[in-house]
Amino acid sequence: MARPNEDVAQLLQEYADLLAITGGDAFKARAYEKAARAIGGYPADIAKLDVKGLLEIPGVGRSIADKVAAYLSTGHVPPLIEEARAAIPAGVRELMAIPSLGPKKALLLHQELGVSSVDELLDAIHRERLRDLRGFGEKTEENILHSIALMQKAGGRILLSAAMDAADRVVADLSRVPGCRGCTYAGSLRRMSETIGDIDVLVAAEDSAPFMAAFRDLPYTAEVIAHGRKKTSIRTTKGLQIDLRVLPPDSWGAGLQYFTGSKAHNIRTREIAVRHKLKLSEYGLFHARSGKKITSETEEEIYARLGLPWIPPPLREDRGEIAAGLRDELPDLVAEADIRGDLHTHTDLTDGLAPLADMVAAAAARGYSYYAVTDHAPDLVMQRMTDEKILAQRERVRALDGGHGRMRLLHGTELNIGPDGEVDWPAEFLAGFDLCVASVHSHFKQSRQALTRRLIRACENPYVAIIGHPTTRRIGRRAGIDADFDAVFEACARTGTALEINGHPDRLDLCDEDILRAKRYGVKFAIDSDAHATPHLAHMRFGVGTAQRGWLTKDDVINAWPLQRLRRFLREGRERAAR
Repeated sequence: MARPNEDVAQLLQEYADLLAITGGDAFKARAYEKAARAIGGYPADIAKLDVKGLLEIPGVGRSIADKVAAYLSTGHVPPLIEEARAAIPAGVRELMAIPSLGPKKALLLHQELGVSSVDELLDAIHRERLRDLRGFGEKTEENILHSIALMQKAGGRILLSAAMDAADRVVADLSRVPGCRGCTYAGSLRRMSETIGDIDVLVAAEDSAPFMAAFRDLPYTAEVIAHGRKKTSIRTTKGLQIDLRVLPPDSWGAGLQYFTGSKAHNIRTREIAVRHKLKLSEYGLFHARSGKKITSETEEEIYARLGLPWIPPPLREDRGEIAAGLRDELPDLVAEADIRGDLHTHTDLTDGLAPLADMVAAAAARGYSYYAVTDHAPDLVMQRMTDEKILAQRERVRALDGGHGRMRLLHGTELNIGPDGEVDWPAEFLAGFDLCVASVHSHFKQSRQALTRRLIRACENPYVAIIGHPTTRRIGRRAGIDADFDAVFEACARTGTALEINGHPDRLDLCDEDILRAKRYGVKFAIDSDAHATPHLAHMRFGVGTAQRGWLTKDDVINAWPLQRLRRFLREGRERAAR
């Protein structure tokens, strides 16, 4: 489940939004928003802190610390938040969930048009009722419709990170039950899909009863949806459905294979079984005629009996993995242990939450060989970056270099790709950075031709080593930009510019399908966390999972290379693009 830090951060942010809706004290709203960000990015578990400890978190004052401590000890939402919720019609809070709408516009729609649901808003848009409201127009209607479409496409699915948090906790809790012979999650979560519906958890045990009872009694179980000897389904206090299946230990491999693969992948494996006069189910691989069990204990045995190597879960989507396995051509996928460094991170010099020294220490604790600090450049005006600030940071980076064993520090920046493809600093200034990431942060609605030209021009800048979060998407909230990415991929391959796989759970950008396309052009990739706080460095896990779904090996990923090879790539990219 989510850490208490995330729970409290969401609560404080909600109150800040409610204040914004009601026209409350703007200074107070900003204070709560700042505290929400600080607590969400705080590395330690705040549930273990008292008021004094909470006050040590930058941005958390006495009043907020008292309320957070009370919430953590009682589990009850502070009265002022309940009062703020009660003052806002439920329908307005539903509208607030629509990306791009905002709290004030949601309230205006309710007050002026009586709109209190997504369906009523859609009806109002189709009847062109919004156009008479101040601040609304045809373009606003288009943006709202697009945002609603994204929400509806996501449906009840949740981000990979939220599902992983929940599954990790359930697996840890059930693994402690006596008699557990194995416990793990399966389904789309094990395949590292970017969003997850229901979470599947499997247990291997002789007796299912203790596990079903423990599952029902978990402290975060809000509702038992279904209960049986082989399967129990619960809904958590966060609204997630988790299905538990208990398998006999000698069926573990078959069950894990069956409940992990996509429907299409499983159809393929069952077809192969039929051709071999076998029958494959969650209980094992059997002779079709006699019904005698052949094998079932491990996935490796199941695949081997079908004439296949073990297929890594992220590949089990029926995208050619069966044919590749039959030809013995499955890739040796990049693993998190292969990642030698993170090349896109931020500090509190711009919009990060942690000081440089803390970010460096956290990176060293992950065992990295190198680590890059890439704070925002001056064209992202709200970050107030200056030449003097970035040069002073470079001096601090150089001073810290060598202070954490063999880990080397790289001083970089995340440049902004402007509307015409220009970046923040001139060539002579960019030459002083060890590497530059360049990303689109604005003007998302340019024409397809303009966006394509913009990205290609950034690739052609000799100092741009990596295109950050290339499509700019935010899962369920903002679609990717409309550019000709085949042309962009071709340009990256030509100029020696890597494409980022951004591990932030609400981005995962590039997505797996784009990775597959880009790889065919010979593009190299960087898997980065885009960390804005020390806990965010763990987002590398999700970036690697997405890279695996894109069939990448460590040779495809520049930050899986030794530092010497990475430096050569950075140098050659500058030289090639400059020619």
